[in-house]
Amino acid sequence: MPKIAIHKDGQVHVGEVKDNTNLVVRAGIKQFPYPHLRYRCGMGKCGTCASKILKGAEHLPEPNWKEQKILGERLQLGYRLCCQLWLHHDLELTQENLVSAAPPPDVRNPDQ
Repeated sequence: MPKIAIHKDGQVHVGEVKDNTNLVVRAGIKQFPYPHLRYRCGMGKCGTCASKILKGAEHLPEPNWKEQKILGERLQLGYRLCCQLWLHHDLELTQENLVSAAPPPDVRNPDQ
């Protein structure tokens, strides 16, 4: 059974989940990682469950098109959407101090 560690508010919350588990689905039914995981839509549309993977990223599948669309360049920094991941291995993550998404090109300040 995969062991999940979530860093939040200076603490590490650890729990085990069944193989092939989605953390957002579990949080939605009030099982660990609830209440430590931020989430909203569960469909890869809002980005609320964006997390920086601290350990275990090598066991995750390649990012899908939803993650590529929502996370963009942040994928290169180790970010993933928890709602799009079905876990088979240990994982350690945080949702604190995350880099914000870059604004769309039409609202960027050209002087930057």
